Amino acid sequence: MCRKTVHIRKMFLTCIAAGLFLIGMCRSTYAHMDMANMTKKRPVIGFKEKLGAYVPLDLTFKDENGKDVQLGKLIDRPTILSLVYFHCPDECNLLLAGMANMLSKLDVPPHEYRVITLSFDPTETTAQAMKKKINFYNTLPAGYPETTWRFLTGDQKNIDRLTKAVGFGYVKVGDDYEHPVGLIVLSHDGKIIRYIYGDTFLPFQVKMALIEASQGRIGPTVNRLLDVCYSFDPHTNSYVFDVLRVTGAVCLLTALGFIAFLLITGKKYRREDKGGK
Repeated sequence: MCRKTVHIRKMFLTCIAAGLFLIGMCRSTYAHMDMANMTKKRPVIGFKEKLGAYVPLDLTFKDENGKDVQLGKLIDRPTILSLVYFHCPDECNLLLAGMANMLSKLDVPPHEYRVITLSFDPTETTAQAMKKKINFYNTLPAGYPETTWRFLTGDQKNIDRLTKAVGFGYVKVGDDYEHPVGLIVLSHDGKIIRYIYGDTFLPFQVKMALIEASQGRIGPTVNRLLDVCYSFDPHTNSYVFDVLRVTGAVCLLTALGFIAFLLITGKKYRREDKGGK
């Protein structure tokens, strides 16, 4: 057997061994991730994007004046939806303040869109909704229509149907909640157009989302990378880098790269062997 062939075979076996080692690492990583998830046994907290899906427009809530309102009657134009609870000590207030600041600078006539803020705490009352509305409505420019920004409360059944429809995962902890923070932009017929994460918003970004909603076009979510590389941390109400998830993905890509290398290198040397005979 020629020296060149022996060298190729040794390299081939070495690459196979390395590839099997990497695959073993990947399996171990994913097994660890699954075991960690099984150990936690807790609901998923965060947004599970459902772009293109529709919210149920037959749901009924109470507005800040205590009147029953059907969701389909409110979502009659492009709509910005926020899910909060009114006695939230921090993040919900930051979200609403960010919304008020954005609405004050938004270059879209207020009668062309709707803003809906719904409490996902079924124990909260219309009095709390009105108090919250007054606090933030007073920060808007003079003449801003009261009917544009609505504050709603509801029962658990209707809240569950809406949060499930938009992929809003949250859990009650004592008197408070762990929950994601962001906005959901809907078209006039209730189609989910875009998710905008965080508690501060660029007016231009929201304007583009409203234009897309008016046309029924689903907009890209810049934060889609969060689903791959980040996981939601309810303790900080933010997305954090997920080392295990990224390590698993890198292992898998590396293993695939080894396989491709072996295939290409094997073909190359087979051609050289044939040419040398």
